[in-house]
Amino acid sequence: MHPDDDHAERMRVLQAEQRRKSAAARNPGRGLVLVHTGNGKGKSTSAFGVICRALGWGQRVGVVQFIKGNWVTGERRFFAGFPDQLDWHTMGDGFTWDTQDRDRDIAAAEAAFARALVMMTGGRYDLVVLDEINIALRYGYLSMRAVLEGIGARSDRTSVILTGRDAKPELCEYADLVSEMQDVKHPFAAGIKAQRGIDF
Repeated sequence: MHPDDDHAERMRVLQAEQRRKSAAARNPGRGLVLVHTGNGKGKSTSAFGVICRALGWGQRVGVVQFIKGNWVTGERRFFAGFPDQLDWHTMGDGFTWDTQDRDRDIAAAEAAFARALVMMTGGRYDLVVLDEINIALRYGYLSMRAVLEGIGARSDRTSVILTGRDAKPELCEYADLVSEMQDVKHPFAAGIKAQRGIDF
C-alpha cells in the first residue's frame, strides 16, 4: 500500500470515530464549570482567551479578580473596549505577600465572592471568571463549601471559570473541565523581569 493511501485510510477511520463521538454528545442544558490550575504560567491568560471567544459571540461576561490588585495590565486595557458586554471587578488588595494582613485578605475575598455570587446567580451573564479564587481557597480566605454551593446555584445560562494554582480536589471533582498548566521553564527563574505584553 502506498504511504499516502495508508494515511488516507487512517484519517477516514479517525474521522468516522470523531463523527460518532460528536453525534453521541449532548447539550447539558446548563453552563459549564472550568478550572484552570497548576504551577505553570497561563491560567488566567487561558481564561482571558475564553472571554475573547465569548465576546466574539456577543455574550455577556463578568470578571472578579480575587488577588491581583489594581495594577495596569494589557488584558484590562483591552477589555475596557467592551463596556457593554463585560463587567470587570478587581476586588483583591494585591498578592498575599504584599498585604501581610490575613483579616484584610479574608474580608477582600468574602466581598469578591459576594460580588461573584450575584453575577453567577442573576441570570445576566453567559460567563463569569473567578480569577485567582483558588488562591483564596488555598489560604482559607473562603470556605470550599460556600464556593461549591455558590457555583451550584448559578443560572443555567452561566458558565464559570475558576483560576489559580492548587485547586482543591473537591472543586476539581465538581468541575466539567480541569486544565493543569505545568511549569517546565520560566524566564523569571533566569532573572528576567516580567515583560509588558507577555506577562501583564
